[in-house]
Amino acid sequence: MFENQPPPPPKPIKTLLKNCKTLQHLKSIHAHSITKSHPLPLPTLLFTLTNTLLTHTHHHHHQCLHYALSLFHHIPNPSTFPFNLLIKTQTLLSLPLPSILTFIHMRRSGVPPDTHTFPFVLTACSRLSVPSSLGPAIHSQSLRFGLAGDLFVRNTLMKVYSNHGFVADARQVFNESPVRDAFSHNTIIDAYVKIGELGIARRVFDAMPCRDVVSWGTLLSGYARMGRGEEAIGLFDQMLAMGFMPDGVSLVAALSACAQIGALDRGRAMHEYIGRRSPVSLNVYVSTALVDMYAKCGCMDLAREVFEASPYKNVFAWNAMVVGFAMHGHGELSVEYFYRMLKGGVQPDGVSFLGVLVGCSHAGLVDTARWIFNRMEGVYGVQRELKHYGCMGDLMGRAGLIEEVLDMIKDMPMEADAFVWGGLLGGCRIYGNVEVAEIAFKRLMELDPDDSGIYTVMANVYANAERWDDVGRMRRLLDARGVKKNAGCSSVRREFVAVDDDEWTLEKISLWN
Repeated sequence: MFENQPPPPPKPIKTLLKNCKTLQHLKSIHAHSITKSHPLPLPTLLFTLTNTLLTHTHHHHHQCLHYALSLFHHIPNPSTFPFNLLIKTQTLLSLPLPSILTFIHMRRSGVPPDTHTFPFVLTACSRLSVPSSLGPAIHSQSLRFGLAGDLFVRNTLMKVYSNHGFVADARQVFNESPVRDAFSHNTIIDAYVKIGELGIARRVFDAMPCRDVVSWGTLLSGYARMGRGEEAIGLFDQMLAMGFMPDGVSLVAALSACAQIGALDRGRAMHEYIGRRSPVSLNVYVSTALVDMYAKCGCMDLAREVFEASPYKNVFAWNAMVVGFAMHGHGELSVEYFYRMLKGGVQPDGVSFLGVLVGCSHAGLVDTARWIFNRMEGVYGVQRELKHYGCMGDLMGRAGLIEEVLDMIKDMPMEADAFVWGGLLGGCRIYGNVEVAEIAFKRLMELDPDDSGIYTVMANVYANAERWDDVGRMRRLLDARGVKKNAGCSSVRREFVAVDDDEWTLEKISLWN
C-alpha cells in the first residue's frame, strides 16, 4: 500500500491490532508490547490509528492528534510512509493547515512524496476556507515527481480547483487526463453546476461512458437549484427508466422540482416510491423535502402528517411548516408551530422569523408580531433584514399604526426599501392619512417609479379625501411615464418573492427556490 512499510508484527499482536476499536485499546496494546520487551513499530501503531480508528469510529480530535504526533515524533528519520500517515490523519481530522505544514516539513526534510501523499495534501488544500496558491504549487510538485498522471492525484487536483472556483483549471486537468473514471466526470459536472453552467454540465453528463447515482444526483440538484423544475423531473424519470436507484440527494432535488412547479401528482408518486421501493430511509432531509413539496402545493394536511411522523426535525423542517401555514393564510398555526420550534430547542433563522411575521400579518396578530420582532436580535441573535421590516410595516400599516411605522423607519439601521414604504402607503390608504401617504409616495417614486401600484394607491388616497384634482394628476403622471399596470400583488407576498435562495438551502441542496 505504502512504500517502506514496516515488517508485520507477531501474529497475536497483529490480531489485537486488527480488532482494535478504541484509542484507549490501542494505547493498551502499545503499553503491553513495551512491557513484554517487544515494542511495536511506531509506524504500525500510527497506521492502526489512521486506517482503523479514524475511518470507522469517532474519537476526540485532540486526543487522536496528540497521540499521532507523539508516535510520529518518536520515529527516527521518518520515511515517506509515516509522513503519509500523519498527513492522512490530519486531513481526516479536518485539520487542513497542519496537514499542509506536515507536507512542507516532509519536503524540507528531503523525503520524497508518492502517489499516496498528494491526494491527502490536496484534499487538505480543498478544505481551506479561502482560495490560495497552494493548490497550483502542490500541482507543480506532483509534476516534478512525475506523479501528476496518477488517476487519484488528478481527481483530487480537479476537486481542489473546482472547490475554489477555478473551473477552467479543473477542466484542463480533466482534458489532459489519460484515464477518467466516474469521479472525474462527477467532479467536472459539479464544478459547472456550481457556476450555473448547466448546459456544459449536461454535455459532460451525456458524454460519460458510465454514470453512477452521484452523476444523476449532481445534475438533478443543479436543475432544481436553478429553478428548472420540468427538466429536473424529466431527468429523474430518465434515471428511473435506466434502472438507477435514486439516493437522498436525487430524491430531495426531484421533490424540490415538484414544489417549484406545483406538480403535486408527481410529488405524491415520489412519496409512494420512497415508501415502496427506495432504500433511502425517510431521513430529515427527504422528509423536509416532502413537507416543502406538500406545503407549496397547498396540501398542508399532508405536509403536517409527514412532519409529525418525522422523528428528527431540523430548522428547515420547522421553516417548511411555519412558512407553509403563513403562505396559505393559516396565521395562528404558523405562530403555533413557531412557538413549538422554540420550545423544542431549535434555533430559528431569518426564514423562521419571516414566516411567522407573515403569518401574524395574515391573522392580524399585531401584538404577537411585535413581541417576536423585538426579540429577534436581542434574544435569538438573528439580524433583522429589510424583508422583516417590510412585514412589520405592512402589518402595522394595515392595523392603522401609521406613526409607529414612521418611528420604525427612522430607527432602522439601513435605508427603508420599497416594501417598507409600500406597507406604510397601503396603511395610509386604508385610514385616509393623506399627509403621511404623500411622504411614502415621494420615497417610492425615488425607489421604484415604474411600479404602477403606487400611483393607483395614491390616487385612491386622494379620491377618499375627495381631492379630485390630485386624482387626475396621479392618472396623468401614470400615463406620462408610460408605466404599465401590474397584476395585484400584496407587499407580504412580494416579501417572500424577495427571499434570497441561499437562505432556503439544505446541506447545499436548495429546497426553497
